[in-house]
Amino acid sequence: MLFNSYEFIFIFLPITFFVYFYLNNKRLTTVAKGFLVFASLFFYSWWNIIYLPLILSSIFFNYLVGITLSNKTNKKGFTKKSILIFAITSNLALLGYFKYTNFFLENFNGIFGSNVPLQHIILPLGISFFTFTQIAFLVDTYKNQVKEFDLVRYMLFVTYFPHLLAGPILHHKEMMPQFSNLRNSVINYRNIAVGLFIFSIGLFKKVVLADTFAIWANTGFDTAITLNFLEAWATSLSYTFQLYFDFSGYTDMAIGVSLMFNIKLPINFNSPYKALNIQDFWRRWHITLSRFLRDYIYIPLGGNKISSFRTYINLMATFVIGGLWHGAGWTFIFWGFLHGIALIIHRIWTNLRFKLYTWLAWFITFNFVNIAWIFFRAKEWDDAIKVLKGMAGLSEVVIAEKYSHNFSFLTKYGIIFDEVTVHIGDGSKSLGWIFIGIILVLIFRNSMEQWNKFRPKYITLILTFVYFTYCILCLNKVSEFLYFNF
Repeated sequence: MLFNSYEFIFIFLPITFFVYFYLNNKRLTTVAKGFLVFASLFFYSWWNIIYLPLILSSIFFNYLVGITLSNKTNKKGFTKKSILIFAITSNLALLGYFKYTNFFLENFNGIFGSNVPLQHIILPLGISFFTFTQIAFLVDTYKNQVKEFDLVRYMLFVTYFPHLLAGPILHHKEMMPQFSNLRNSVINYRNIAVGLFIFSIGLFKKVVLADTFAIWANTGFDTAITLNFLEAWATSLSYTFQLYFDFSGYTDMAIGVSLMFNIKLPINFNSPYKALNIQDFWRRWHITLSRFLRDYIYIPLGGNKISSFRTYINLMATFVIGGLWHGAGWTFIFWGFLHGIALIIHRIWTNLRFKLYTWLAWFITFNFVNIAWIFFRAKEWDDAIKVLKGMAGLSEVVIAEKYSHNFSFLTKYGIIFDEVTVHIGDGSKSLGWIFIGIILVLIFRNSMEQWNKFRPKYITLILTFVYFTYCILCLNKVSEFLYFNF
């Protein structure tokens, strides 16, 4: 079940909201939380109920391990560290089986010339998110940072439907106090108003913006055999904006829905395309993932406390792992590798105290991110090379035919006068939409800034109504779901 669906907006969400607060109003707070767990599991099972036992098994296993880690004495004689290592290994093994089995089999067959058959494994939705969330819980428990072990609230922490499919990655200490706070069990009309506003913005990002950019991105990457200069740039930039509006839109919807239940999810995006360097980008993009990679991979590896060379190794290892987390493929790993290289260069540049003009720093950062996304999106290496060749002008450079009379001399230099975006469908519109995307991400306040400045005025009511109504009218279109990889 997707947030951008009729069944979620008009059936699941209203029923869940009213039953939850009805139970709370009758002072059945534990029952209300139990119902919200049930609703979250139903939400998760809507896609494929066969994976319901999987997430339940994961929850009970990690909860019991957490209880064990919290005990000061262990009658079995196992050390807390050995229990933690076993639990993390088990979680990663589960994730590895579903997400990486075929990836490793493909590489094994390629290296050794064998023919081991691939497994028919369907990736469970959100497995990376609920696995990483629980690993963080186990590590925090090991460090004695977790004080509460109520089973119902723990299940709610893991399964809470606004975050389950697309993040953010939650910290136990952020969520459990909110689930325990009795004031959050009472309907808060301001939170409902803000939640609807943020949800509508996110829905607009997803349904109107992201799904529109997806047309040209999918055609350019998956369908077109060759791309000229403008087509290639339109393809890469279309995906750059599709991914941003899709992921940030879904996160906005999650934050908005959660606010209706008086629960504040952590902010996950903060205008990342305004970043002036790659470090700034990762402080703005998928913030909870960046936090997880820092706290549970980069710092345990040694962070920047040992030596400069070791810092660079730690940065590279962290982002290669981050690339692999995003998807089972060498293109994902290479994408992580590129970001690792960029962060190392940034670290060296900063240590040398070099500076760039603001506009140049933004230009370099944005274009690096845009080019790196090509490997993130490409299904095969050939798809990435196709787009990169076109962007570099190595395929062909095409100028609109209407300019042929005045610039005909350019034909001597290999310039072609024709329809500029013929290989990506109605691609002439893509250039206008890309311009709109640039304006939206660079000039307008992001949804979190609008949340902070929210005032219940008629203009916000009108904007919410317009956003929501228009999006509802667009829900009959095919909508791509980007999170199967995760």
